[in-house]
Amino acid sequence: MNPAALDPGRGIVIDGMRRTGTSSFEVDDPATCDVVAEVADAGVDDAAAAVDAAAAAAPSWRSRPPRERAAVLHGAYALMRERAGSLAELISLENGKPQADAIAEIRYAADFLQWYAEEAVRSSGAYGAAPGGGSRTIVTQVPTGVAALVTPWNFPAAMVTRKIAPALAAGCTTMLKPAAETPLTALAIAEILAEAGLPPGVVNVVPTTDPAAVVGRWLSDRRVRKISFTGSTAIGKVLLRQSAERVVASSMELGGNAPFVVAEDADVDAAVQGALVAKFRNGGQACTAANRFFVHAAVTEHFTERFCAAAASLRVGPAVDGADLGPLISAKAVNRVEQLVEDALAHGAHLRHRAKLSTSRGWFVAPTVLTDVDCAAAVFREEIFGPIAPIFTWEDEADLLEELNQDDLGLAAYVYSTNVQRAIRFAESLEAGMVGINRGVVSDPSAPFGGVKESGLGREGARAGLDAFCETRYVSVDWPD
Repeated sequence: MNPAALDPGRGIVIDGMRRTGTSSFEVDDPATCDVVAEVADAGVDDAAAAVDAAAAAAPSWRSRPPRERAAVLHGAYALMRERAGSLAELISLENGKPQADAIAEIRYAADFLQWYAEEAVRSSGAYGAAPGGGSRTIVTQVPTGVAALVTPWNFPAAMVTRKIAPALAAGCTTMLKPAAETPLTALAIAEILAEAGLPPGVVNVVPTTDPAAVVGRWLSDRRVRKISFTGSTAIGKVLLRQSAERVVASSMELGGNAPFVVAEDADVDAAVQGALVAKFRNGGQACTAANRFFVHAAVTEHFTERFCAAAASLRVGPAVDGADLGPLISAKAVNRVEQLVEDALAHGAHLRHRAKLSTSRGWFVAPTVLTDVDCAAAVFREEIFGPIAPIFTWEDEADLLEELNQDDLGLAAYVYSTNVQRAIRFAESLEAGMVGINRGVVSDPSAPFGGVKESGLGREGARAGLDAFCETRYVSVDWPD
């Protein structure tokens, strides 16, 4: 898809109308460092106008029959599937993601539209007699209201639909702030929704390089009753403090430090294949990415040899070259990941594998496997967000669980064992919101996505994702016996 067709210079979308900002910002292709678009840069006035539009559209949208809201989502789903190829090209252009990963993301993103189109018409509530008599109890769900949605750059389509779809299904109107690194995909999705029949003002898109001012303006507005944020734990804490001022309902999907545990009885070949997906999908730039590998001493060398060989087979480069692994999102991201590797080596780690890069352009980092990693190294406690795989050795299961559960984060985890009962017991003991057993992917629109502790609040996906945009209303009706 040609970015110019999205008219990014007028990429602030409010009440169905496109507008320019007081300035613009550049979107780069991380595979080449070339500028691919100039996008309108929204400010506080645009943020206020977006709330005005969402608030004005709210009464009509929330009163729409669920079947009509579902029809819009079904239509958008069909359009996304139909245009999967061009949308994937757009993701690769602004995000650097390989084509196979980009196509998979578009299909995943579209599935949220389909799932919540189906959930929209499944009413939830209760009716019954009060236990003491004298009244009847009616319980219903109503839309929370105007919602602020803040999405990251690593999944520029899926993170948008994972928030927009349940919000629209519930009857909420929204303001969306996409990441400044990847605003083009969000603009394309907004166009698809409008083409599918979404009324003006229901979804407003506000790209900006000043997210603190824009989101802060939203959270200070009494009409905004919900914020859904995906991003770092540090920013999430700031938004939670701001939300607390007006007691705004908050959903937070924050950082992760996912362990990938390989037991001594694991199918090592299966564990290696799962590790490739869990670690290198999207270049490791995923909150659910396997951050640390804990491999039982009995199979550490076997796993490491196979894993290094598999990592060596990955083709690193631009999406247009058919690569398996694309670039990181920015030069800053590259520098941070390189520093983590240097720190691990300074703490005594050994470099077991590091591929040579075939390109001098773009923000690439070669797949890297580290062994004998000291727990004092930063890669043990920090989210890597890159294709670096540190391997630790363990022997005692109780000691390992105690060590893993000391982490302040608890988003995802992975366990490989041929003893499924043992794996489930281990998973039940882990302090994590999601655990993959003998598989390297946990995300699914029909499953509740989210973490515990400092990895977030609430869940996205499944019925829980729709409930997050609803309030429970209870009506007591006088009913003389």
